[in-house]
Amino acid sequence: MEGVTTAVPHPRADSSTAAAPVRSGRRSLALALLFGALGAAVSLLATRQRWSEGTTTVAGGAFPLIAKGSDVTGVPAALAVVGLAALVAVFAVRRAGRLLVAALLALSGAGIVAAALSGASDSTALDDKAAEATGDASATVAALTHTGWPYVAAAGGVLILLAGLLALRYGSLWPAMSGRYERGGERPRRTARPVDPERPEEIWKALDRGEDPTGA
Repeated sequence: MEGVTTAVPHPRADSSTAAAPVRSGRRSLALALLFGALGAAVSLLATRQRWSEGTTTVAGGAFPLIAKGSDVTGVPAALAVVGLAALVAVFAVRRAGRLLVAALLALSGAGIVAAALSGASDSTALDDKAAEATGDASATVAALTHTGWPYVAAAGGVLILLAGLLALRYGSLWPAMSGRYERGGERPRRTARPVDPERPEEIWKALDRGEDPTGA
């Protein structure tokens, strides 16, 4: 009939709506991998740098002392390795396991931040070096100064923390390792070929394969 219009569905809108979670999963996955890997590398690099320096007095005069991040605290480097392992493990587990690993990733980043900031003004490592250099257990460091490397390590921890938060929020949309080699996914056994009872060599071959040559 003339003058009657029929509403036509718009499949493009439906497909774009369905594809939105896929795009969010891919984008968040890329960011998490970038943040996690970069954060771990930055934290590990920062712990190998000079965090503080000063002097102590010995018989010959002032003796310079330096303390690297690893001398001050070993926590950031250890948690950076844990964070990397958790980032990889996210793809090996599913459901509740993925949430637990993502939480571990986030906690690793938070721990790096806390340890790095607490070590930014620490003088214990240099005091220990001063006592060792002078042979006096009560010796302390003088002219103490600190560098910005502890804050670089903390920035790496923030990146790992963000990777963990992304995994907690969008981890359910990320792919997992193939279940091809999981238990229960056994390959179907081949059907045994019929054995000619008049040929002894075929009987022995069937026995070697663990088959019943009688076909029973």
